[in-house]
Amino acid sequence: MKISLCVITLNEEEDLQRCLASCRDVVDEMIIVDSGSIDNTKQVAQEYGAKFFYHPWSGYVDQKNYAIRMATNDWILSLDADESLSPALIDEIEKLKNDDIPESVAGFSMPRCVYYEGKFIRHGDWYPDRVIRLFRKEKSRFEGGKVHERVVVDGRIEKLHGDIYHYSYKDESEQIEKIYKYARLWAETQFEKNRRVYFFTPYLNALFRWFRGYILRLGFLDGKQGAKIAILCAWETFLKYRFLIEMQRKN
Repeated sequence: MKISLCVITLNEEEDLQRCLASCRDVVDEMIIVDSGSIDNTKQVAQEYGAKFFYHPWSGYVDQKNYAIRMATNDWILSLDADESLSPALIDEIEKLKNDDIPESVAGFSMPRCVYYEGKFIRHGDWYPDRVIRLFRKEKSRFEGGKVHERVVVDGRIEKLHGDIYHYSYKDESEQIEKIYKYARLWAETQFEKNRRVYFFTPYLNALFRWFRGYILRLGFLDGKQGAKIAILCAWETFLKYRFLIEMQRKN
């Protein structure tokens, strides 16, 4: 089992080092596809022996599929620059590399755990957030809209249990900035699909999002961080539908 790590970057010198350090002992190749960093992202990649490619920004889906095309191994480990492998997940991948994996298995999913305001979040809408990140190159591809791209795999998916660690936000201002960014990108994607919503949709969906994350998925067990996450997730949901309604009115 030969694995190529694929990461897309833009000014990721701080996060990229942690990402590559966690992967260097379990991957056989590192592919970095950069869309124009002006910090030390390239130098960090070169320090870890990664292959560095420049590709003008063309959306999350296309950037990640381009990175896959640059890889030379049969298996892809796709991570974001602000993600890293937990020790438990490293052990699982090392064991996989020595196993005879059936041809019918085309990918592996694993839980993703967010580090937020000093602690790992293990309840609510943010966990386990299971994602497919290890997959056969020839049987997989990224699909999706302008945001929330996903891996589509032609074959059986097996589960791993070690976490991907996700260091999403450096501070609250960055979190709020991303909420607005992703909410607007989501709304643009839905608008292009001619999706229609009503004036009450933002309120109902935001209320349900809070209830699901904080109550049904036990977000309250994460303390003050869990309460804050539930409120901000509800706010993001509200913004997504409000932006979509604004686009409908202008059309």
